[in-house]
Amino acid sequence: MKKTEVKWDAIWRTLLRWRKGLHDDPAVTTVAEHYRRDPWAVLVSTILSLRTKDDVTLETSRRLLAKAPGPRELAGLREDHIARLAYPAGFYRTKAANLKKIAAILLAQYQGEVPADMDALLALPGVGRKTANLVLIEAFDLPGICVDVHVHRISNRCGWLCTKTPEETEMTLRAILPQKYWKGLNALLVLYGQNLCRPLSPYCSRCVIKPHCRQVGVDRSR
Repeated sequence: MKKTEVKWDAIWRTLLRWRKGLHDDPAVTTVAEHYRRDPWAVLVSTILSLRTKDDVTLETSRRLLAKAPGPRELAGLREDHIARLAYPAGFYRTKAANLKKIAAILLAQYQGEVPADMDALLALPGVGRKTANLVLIEAFDLPGICVDVHVHRISNRCGWLCTKTPEETEMTLRAILPQKYWKGLNALLVLYGQNLCRPLSPYCSRCVIKPHCRQVGVDRSR
């Protein structure tokens, strides 16, 4: 299976059929739907989700957004209060400091609105390409490819590409993946990575896309 022969349509249909058997969405998608795709809510939950489990992301996002439904409300909170609301998300103190700075920037430069622009999002403290892409996708329904550890791992493990970093994976996928699949890729592969294609000892015996996977680097599986 050469990289140019990846059967994206077949892979996508198979993953969608598998997805119908699940009841959960990734945490950021759940928050986005709950807050009607509000860009601030999506940005906050995405920042909190970094290095954090989904259940903690949901808990902390709801708690923080209840106190700070917009950047103006968050700007009025003390940084240590924001940190307490963000706990126990990973690196919650750093995230609290970044959110405080982001709220000030949004109020000063964007009339309190989250910009629907990649470069503007990347200029915000603590916002990388993964976060920026997810905000554009979930909040603004714009094309983007959000690459996290699951997307990076599964794409390379299956042999669809061969990259060293998530950013390189994103750029390669932009070149080879049909754009109609960009926005939904992260949600599907995050769930697949959490349930079957685990980092260590993946469930290859239950894999629904096994015909499209080279099992690159898989030494042990279940």
